[in-house]
Amino acid sequence: MPDAAPNQSASTPRNVYAFGLTSFLNDTASEMAYWVLPAFIASLGAGPAQLGIIEGVAESVASIAKLFSGYLADRVSHRKPLVVGGYVVANAVKPLLALVTSWWQILGIRFADRFAKGIRGTARDVMVAESVDSSRIGSAYGLIQAMDSAGAIVGPLVALALIGHFGMRGVFWFAAVPGALAIMVAWIGIRETHRNAGAAKGSSPPCAEDEHCDAPTPPNSVRVAGSGSRVAAGLPGAFYYVLLVVTLFSLGNSSDMFLVLRAENVGIPATHAPLLGLVFNITYTLLSWPAGKFSDRFSRSTIAATGYFVFAIVYLAFAIAPSPLAIWVTIAFYGLFYSLTNPVLKALVVETVTPEVRGRALGIYFFLTSVTTLLASLLTGELWKKYGAPMPFYLSSAIAGISALLLLLRREPRHPNIVQAS
Repeated sequence: MPDAAPNQSASTPRNVYAFGLTSFLNDTASEMAYWVLPAFIASLGAGPAQLGIIEGVAESVASIAKLFSGYLADRVSHRKPLVVGGYVVANAVKPLLALVTSWWQILGIRFADRFAKGIRGTARDVMVAESVDSSRIGSAYGLIQAMDSAGAIVGPLVALALIGHFGMRGVFWFAAVPGALAIMVAWIGIRETHRNAGAAKGSSPPCAEDEHCDAPTPPNSVRVAGSGSRVAAGLPGAFYYVLLVVTLFSLGNSSDMFLVLRAENVGIPATHAPLLGLVFNITYTLLSWPAGKFSDRFSRSTIAATGYFVFAIVYLAFAIAPSPLAIWVTIAFYGLFYSLTNPVLKALVVETVTPEVRGRALGIYFFLTSVTTLLASLLTGELWKKYGAPMPFYLSSAIAGISALLLLLRREPRHPNIVQAS
């Protein structure tokens, strides 16, 4: 198949940009609803404890779906149906928020939304890694993350413009428009990738079915007797170290909705919640792509550790909460944390494993971080109720600081793309 490589090369920018535009439209729809949800839940008579249950269960469902999606991504030849199907389900249920009358109905909608996100998320990230050269994985994740957070800027702005005329329920109805566009772009724009198409330069090509293959077996894999196929023998220790640190950090990383509630507690009106989202996502959008590109040239562990230190500072500020102005400044700074971690950590996970087990590795990574986010959200809700708002923020800040130090202690493997200090 002599045309395989040129076709893959030609489809690379199309896939990255198609994923980016889909993420932009989907997040516009999501963020229109997300930043008004705490006030909407409060209007139904629920409080921080119920919010913790809703967000915690939603994240746990997403974690299980991501684990399953990662398992499938390493085994199926067509991943696009998983991705497109996830966008269809998520955007079909969002407008139903306009019809709910109790918090447990919101729980059901968030359940479906997060399950769909989990199914599409891991498969999408594997497709992204297969769509670009190994030296540009961080940049690709960063670009898609920037588009995603750009949608999170547009979403709150649209919500802010609509909420005064149509109310919170009207915002939920209007979220169906960008959601439908996201589905269309995903269906038309995304091209299928193939297993190992994005493997790093120097990896062995698959053997033909009717010939003996003497090519070397990649690390962390074994050849099945009597065939040219390879199966994963295990994930490397470098992956498990990263997983340990990220899981520890996630124990203090509760739902961002608690930041919104804390802002209201300090004196920022609930109607200004979309503006909080706007300020946060401006920073996130501007810095995600540069952070991803930067991680292709320098230590990903150091960059992610810096992001954890930023998180620690933000949560400490929210614990002290000296004034509404301090909250506005800090929420803008919070976007730096996301840009330094979300695209960079995904690239870090991908580079610690062989291409054959990328889906498995990403699925486990997403699963454990989501499960611990569930625990963090439940813990935050309970600590808030028993000891007051500052306590859970102090705890999260301390956990983030420890996690950052552990990342800095990680031995960074020498990589041809990484600039070495002279």
